[in-house]
Amino acid sequence: MSTGQFPLPTGQYPVPEYAPPPELTAPATGAIGFVLRLGKALHQSGYPAHQLERALALVARRLGLEAQFFSTPTSIFAAFGTADRQQTTMTRVEPGEVNLARLSRLDGVMRDVVGGRASAMQGSARVEHLLAERGPYPAWLGVLAFGLASAAVAVLLGGGLTEVGIAALLGLVTGGIGLATAPYRTAQAIFEPLAAFTVASLAAVAEFAVGPYATGIATLAGLVVLLPGLMLTVAMTELATQNLASGTARLSGAMITFLSLAFGVALATKVTGLWLDVAPAIDPAGLPAWTAHLAVAVAALSFCVLLKAEPRDAGWILLACALSYYSARAGREQLGPELGAFLGAFVIGVSSDLFSRAFRRPSAIPQVPGVLIIVPGSVGYRGLMSLLESQTVAGIDTAFQVAVIGVSIVAGLLVGNVLVPGERLPET
Repeated sequence: MSTGQFPLPTGQYPVPEYAPPPELTAPATGAIGFVLRLGKALHQSGYPAHQLERALALVARRLGLEAQFFSTPTSIFAAFGTADRQQTTMTRVEPGEVNLARLSRLDGVMRDVVGGRASAMQGSARVEHLLAERGPYPAWLGVLAFGLASAAVAVLLGGGLTEVGIAALLGLVTGGIGLATAPYRTAQAIFEPLAAFTVASLAAVAEFAVGPYATGIATLAGLVVLLPGLMLTVAMTELATQNLASGTARLSGAMITFLSLAFGVALATKVTGLWLDVAPAIDPAGLPAWTAHLAVAVAALSFCVLLKAEPRDAGWILLACALSYYSARAGREQLGPELGAFLGAFVIGVSSDLFSRAFRRPSAIPQVPGVLIIVPGSVGYRGLMSLLESQTVAGIDTAFQVAVIGVSIVAGLLVGNVLVPGERLPET
């Protein structure tokens, strides 16, 4: 009786035994070990998926490896060898904050290994050392940077002296909560709503000490460092470069952060409304125009600390923020907010790549702070608050504006990168 199977003649189709290629026999001590450690370090230092995959592929090729990479916000998949003889690894990575000082030093390690000035094993040791290093600034300075950034944003949002002073205090509170919750993994999960609830409650209570003022500006400025505007921009960039899995996941993370902050503020508004007779918000008495220039400088110096940049890069970051802000403002006045964001992003994209080519350092050093000062985080926050206050039309309109501005920033960066490509790794 037939079984429906077709037996293969024996001896005619030998199956070779699997033998891994020589470069895969000791991955922890060779080129593969360096690539894996480098990928993890770059990921934890804030590299987006499209840049991470491209950088690792280039390093692997220069080291004589055939490899493919796939990055998500929480993991890196790497496959080494030919398609029929691959070794695949998966590295679980906790999403990290941008660390410009570490990125700069990792770039130097990459160049030394690829250029033959250091072996792969030496490169791996240096990467591990960089991961173990603490940031370039003490923790108290990070808390102070929260307060200074909040004060600067309050000025740029049109606040007066009262709003700026209260925003600075609220920023210090936000930084203090972040510092207190940092050692505890479970507490980190509620950091955003906890900070939003605390800041919004204190902003309402402050009215009884200073009288009516623009609480919305002070609250928004006090939480500005937590707004995921940069994450939203990176997510759109990843989607635009066809890194769909990472872009979608990062976009979802940005939306959850927005919702967490909006929930904390809404809850605080309800609670304080039950216990306190909160006066309606008033229009602030704006500050002189020259204070906006000072605010940009203060924000740039705050970004140096918050982004953990090396002190020697403070001047470049200040210049990048100024170029980005004033280009975007000029474009906004002449062409509207969407094209203004495109112009600001284009200028900072070109400038960052010129910096990279001139000094052979990562373009992220000026680019990240330059983008951060024009990202639509505050607009997104206001849109969500409008939706929570049942102002549906205004909320949807604001959300659409956020999407358009975000796409404009991404387009500006991509066009700038096409016109002036950044510095590449040297040939071996």
